[in-house]
Amino acid sequence: MRISTDEPSSRRAKVIDLRLAVEELNGINSQDLYRLLKDAENFTIHYLTKKESLLKIDMDKLVKHLPVHLTEVLMRSGRDEGVFRYLLCGIRLLHSLCNVAPRLPKFDQIFLDDVVILEQLMDLVFYMLVVLSGYRQEDNAFSHMYLLHSALVACDLCLLTGFISPQWRETVPVLLAHPKVDMFMEAAFGSVRMVVRFLEITLVACYLDFSMESNLTAEQVLYYLCQQCEASLQFLQSLCQQKLFTERLLKNKELCRKGSILFLAQSILKLDSQHSFPTRIVAAISRLKAKILSILLSLCEAESLSFLDEVASSSQSLDVAKSIALLVLDLLKTAFGRDSGHLTAADRSCPMGLLHLNAMRVAAILTDDSNFRSYIIDCFTDVLSAIISLSHGDFLSCWCSSNLLETEEDATLEYDTFTAVGWILDNTTSPDQQNPTILELSLIPKSMSRAYYAHHRTSLFVKVIANLYCFLPDICKEQERNHFILKFLHCLQMDLSNLLPGFSFPSDAPKAATASKNLRSLIIQAESLVPDFLNPEDVQLLRVFFGQLQSLITSTAFEGNRVQDAQITRGCSPSLRVNINHAELNKRSGNRKGGMSETPAFPGIFQHNTTAENTNQGRDLSRKERIEGKGISGKIVFGGTRDVDKDLQNAETSDSDAIKMVGESPENEKTETVQRRKRKRTIMNDEQLTLIERAILDEPDMQRNAASLQSWAEELSLHGSEITSSQLKNWLNNRKARLARTVKDVQPDVGNRVPEKQRGLILGSHDSPDSIRHASKARKDLNLTRIASGDNPDPSIAKFVDPGHPKHVRCVAGQYVRVLDPWRNDIGKGKIVQVHGTWYGKRLEKSQACVVDVYELNVDKGLPLPFPSEATGTSFAEAETKFGVMRVLWGFHNLHVLQSE
Repeated sequence: MRISTDEPSSRRAKVIDLRLAVEELNGINSQDLYRLLKDAENFTIHYLTKKESLLKIDMDKLVKHLPVHLTEVLMRSGRDEGVFRYLLCGIRLLHSLCNVAPRLPKFDQIFLDDVVILEQLMDLVFYMLVVLSGYRQEDNAFSHMYLLHSALVACDLCLLTGFISPQWRETVPVLLAHPKVDMFMEAAFGSVRMVVRFLEITLVACYLDFSMESNLTAEQVLYYLCQQCEASLQFLQSLCQQKLFTERLLKNKELCRKGSILFLAQSILKLDSQHSFPTRIVAAISRLKAKILSILLSLCEAESLSFLDEVASSSQSLDVAKSIALLVLDLLKTAFGRDSGHLTAADRSCPMGLLHLNAMRVAAILTDDSNFRSYIIDCFTDVLSAIISLSHGDFLSCWCSSNLLETEEDATLEYDTFTAVGWILDNTTSPDQQNPTILELSLIPKSMSRAYYAHHRTSLFVKVIANLYCFLPDICKEQERNHFILKFLHCLQMDLSNLLPGFSFPSDAPKAATASKNLRSLIIQAESLVPDFLNPEDVQLLRVFFGQLQSLITSTAFEGNRVQDAQITRGCSPSLRVNINHAELNKRSGNRKGGMSETPAFPGIFQHNTTAENTNQGRDLSRKERIEGKGISGKIVFGGTRDVDKDLQNAETSDSDAIKMVGESPENEKTETVQRRKRKRTIMNDEQLTLIERAILDEPDMQRNAASLQSWAEELSLHGSEITSSQLKNWLNNRKARLARTVKDVQPDVGNRVPEKQRGLILGSHDSPDSIRHASKARKDLNLTRIASGDNPDPSIAKFVDPGHPKHVRCVAGQYVRVLDPWRNDIGKGKIVQVHGTWYGKRLEKSQACVVDVYELNVDKGLPLPFPSEATGTSFAEAETKFGVMRVLWGFHNLHVLQSE
């Protein structure tokens, strides 16, 4: 490339190299560069240097050679301070050119519309990240190299949005289309991890009061590193918020299965900033932790692949993940133990990011995963117990209020490459720079209302309790049954005041009574958050947890008092009661004394509750009337911290009312169904599930046909996330295994083997809720006749005995029958168990019906029953949940007696 220089004295021209152009032009801001290019003829600019030399530069040739030139410098030169400083100059110049190009269409066509130049820019960014991710330097903590390296990482990443598009939805497809996208991902996360390492070393050095190479202060160096690290991490966060990028990232085994992302998260969450540090540094580190938690959330919430399953596939990555879980729990312990009312003005002056809220979101996800549930129960139940044991006023102000004294404020760093590079170049080039200032990049706050924050926080608290309490037989280990509630009961007997040092614990009331009162208030608040913040399943699990905890407290403290025990558990179905080995329970919770377990946590609780009910009977009744009469269903609106007890009197039920609410609610009968439906993962979306359920009806043995698997995998991929043939085969095999277990459960009653082919026709057995729901949708589009006989003829149909008119049907207990739907389509087989008398309030003769145990079903278990009720279920699935078999009430006229079975 030819660049001429005209000196005022001689006006003679000579050929110079690109290096001078980079060193001179990088200091021109975008506005000045725009004016130069706008006034230039054929984009040849005239620039007067600091030495008063006039540079004449052909910008057309400059932009075509600059990316390759910087790449060659990176490849051929060493990794010293001078090289890093020069690369920063080059990157800053490229940023300025990217900013100017859209305002000059002809120049934009030369620069950013040239495919070759775009490829060169991509190669430069990728290769620089590879070099920076592998950089190792263990010099003085305040080395200039740390500052230069961190700035290079941030500027290099941000260059992508500069020359591709500032819109992430446009940038991500370009990245994913690049053949070396995996290399980019690994290098990007690796280079950011190196910056975090430098920040960690510098933080430690601040404690030890190390000296610096220049006149920069420790605060200036720390804060600069924080800002560069935040800019880089924010870039990765924005990428991970794009669904396409996250799904591609989950397929990168180096980052997910081998734990590279986890190591980055671990290093950031371990960063320790002393409270003696300036507020801006403490806040910056808090935002870093909030952003890495946001990245983890994006990965965990992805639909195509399970990030946690990938992590659990390796013992090494699982161990790292558990250490991260412990760090998250430590964050929450610190947050929950800090009374927001005592925060200073300095604590509130800078946005801290959504650290605590994101930590609670991660905790909610981990508690819903079988790989982490027991670990979190062991590590975190004491904190949950301490929260529930707070004085009632403190508990209400923290967890049942819509007006928290303090909330979190998130912020986006507005990264200015020109300013960031200029600061580091000015303060490291000349050691004699006097009175350098702290670099202050702009923060764009992102606030949410106090009520929204408070409700979101409470909903996550409820979700954590519900997840830990929920027991799924198909997923959880048997030893996890009742693990959480027993651990919770044990913790209630401990001194928990040291866990939440910023709050008070009542000393004049039994701890169990306080916990019960707080839980009742939490249930009322949780009900008010449905459906905007909570789903009914979580609230129902919280209710049942409360009921069982009450029962265990009573039976543990007063094992002989059966009156109180009956009162608390009244109305609960047998499936809701926990069969506890009291000897084991007392071994964990307290010592046996004369056949009665009595611990310091529970003395006098029965008398206390009885007294409270007697003295407040009239007031409690009025509360109940107000709640039910006004139809607010336990909703609470709090106006302030000091008035919460008064407000609660207008919305809270009495002890006996709360027990009735927990024990007698019709929803309790659905608890096992709720637990089975608890957020099982699926690799398919709604439309994909509907398509595959329809396909299985026609091809029940699809998993054995490789060609069919491949064909359907390609078809499903057109309607959502990519599905491979191996994933589809695993899904079908798992589904078939669950259906087989269901059929096996009812075989002892019928004594006959269900044909394998017919088992494959059963829809929705123990599949996920999505599978049941979409099988039901598919059923609406199908003819039940085709399911029962058209496409799946069964020779045993000839065994039917024609009963003639329904009046002549003679059913006898013990007979085997065909079950027909109202359209006379065969939907399954069953065995009559009752034909006379009353069954759950239904007179059988009057209803012209009998009780049938259905042991083979050829349609969706979600099919509504002809005689639905809360007591016996409204569908085959609910009936099976309540009775262990599909015991249903069916009309005589829709049964065909079989000659033999």
